[in-house]
Amino acid sequence: MIVIAATGWSTAGLLQRELSVSTATQVCGRSLAALIVLSAVLIAKERGRVVSSMKSIGGSGVVFAACMAGAMGMFIFALNHSSVANVLFIQAMSPFVAVILAWFVMRERATRRTWIATAVAIAGVGLMVGGPGRGSASGLIASCVMTVLFSITIVLARHRKDISMLPALVLGQFFLFVSTVAFAEFGGLHTRDFVVFGLMGAFQMGMSQVCFAAGARLIPAAEVALLTLLEVVLGPLWVWLVNGEAPGTLTLIGGGIVLIAVVYQTTESSRADGTHLAETADVTIPATTL
Repeated sequence: MIVIAATGWSTAGLLQRELSVSTATQVCGRSLAALIVLSAVLIAKERGRVVSSMKSIGGSGVVFAACMAGAMGMFIFALNHSSVANVLFIQAMSPFVAVILAWFVMRERATRRTWIATAVAIAGVGLMVGGPGRGSASGLIASCVMTVLFSITIVLARHRKDISMLPALVLGQFFLFVSTVAFAEFGGLHTRDFVVFGLMGAFQMGMSQVCFAAGARLIPAAEVALLTLLEVVLGPLWVWLVNGEAPGTLTLIGGGIVLIAVVYQTTESSRADGTHLAETADVTIPATTL
């Protein structure tokens, strides 16, 4: 589910290239489309218990929603005030941040294999984007805040695996929509823009966030953050396949290194011998729970 989420998120650059509107309008339109899709999923799932499900998320769910919305907003802000290389490199630090937060909140320790895989993945991302470069102070701060907020959502989803975060996803998109609608300009939208927003709402944001919230409950926080780095690898791939923009040699090599790190982590021997299953044996999540 985390791989599916990362795959969906990785199409953002490809889809946003098809939009002919301002950044604020992009964020607002995408959040509105995702809000509609996620609300429809919540209504269909709860069948008349929407209000009670929203109340069930408690304070943790509200914090999850606020952090998710904040991370998305900070990501767009960072891209507009810093280089893509800076943003992606700092984003690659999320596994380290998730490890620290998970230990403080749940005393969840990362394995040595996770530490190695994370270090290798960060090296791969650095090779892809050329490492951190110069950028404005505001862009650097926004990138750091984005990374911390995203890591908090990972840890919260893991920590509160007893509740569904689907209502919190709806709330997060509502927060993002409300905070950007005053700056959006929908007057010049074309039919193509509406189609792209629909794809973003249903696939790039809607399905991806549902998979992320569900999958983050089942595996350690550091592994979740590591798997989401696939977004960085797959993004250039879609642009290459669809628009014919071939990535550079270093991008291909760096992406390969990240993939090796992910495979190395996900083939940990404890998975094979059932140790990991034993560690999560107390987690029972029905198939209908998102």
